[in-house]
Amino acid sequence: MKAKKLFRFAAISQFEHVFEFPEGMADKWETFFGNQQDLILELACGKGEYSVNLAKAFPQKNFIGVDIKGNRMYVGAKKALDEQVKNVAFLRTRIENITTYFHPHAVSEIWITFPDPFLRDSKAKNRLTHHKFLAMYQQILKPDGCIHLKTDSKELFEFTLEMVAHHQCEVLELNPDVYAHGTPAFPLNIQTFYEGMHLADGKNHSIYSFQTSGN
Repeated sequence: MKAKKLFRFAAISQFEHVFEFPEGMADKWETFFGNQQDLILELACGKGEYSVNLAKAFPQKNFIGVDIKGNRMYVGAKKALDEQVKNVAFLRTRIENITTYFHPHAVSEIWITFPDPFLRDSKAKNRLTHHKFLAMYQQILKPDGCIHLKTDSKELFEFTLEMVAHHQCEVLELNPDVYAHGTPAFPLNIQTFYEGMHLADGKNHSIYSFQTSGN
């Protein structure tokens, strides 16, 4: 396993579409993609299932998977490379530093798919929908930008409702079980690695989509 991880870390360090803790990146996305298309982020992207599949479906937009775990990121980065998906990139960094990589109002949408719910109250500040993170997202999102959360954690789902109310976000969609009537429509039918595991256990999956106020 150690050798596999070392191989993957070495590989992504050579991928032109993977950026590891880069400096001055906020000014470089347009140059990298070669256009001014909308930027859409997948935070805690893991293996990048949403980043790659959304990029393939929407070539008129640019997608960036963000995560600290390069071992997992390699899977999505390699898939994008093999399938020649040009409108997707990966950023290896801590999400706590997200505002240093994007200019204010530069991002159109954010996807948060199956993040660690950090169920212990002492870890609540680490939840990606905690108000400290929502405040960061509001800085980089356009005034009409959207954040989508997909999770099987009831606790995180309810916690997010509280945080959204605190930040006075406009709710666009609320669905406590996206699989209630069978396989959902695209893009909610995209499954992450962990989602597939939870589906096998018969767990429900919440999808929460909301629009920030831009303030």
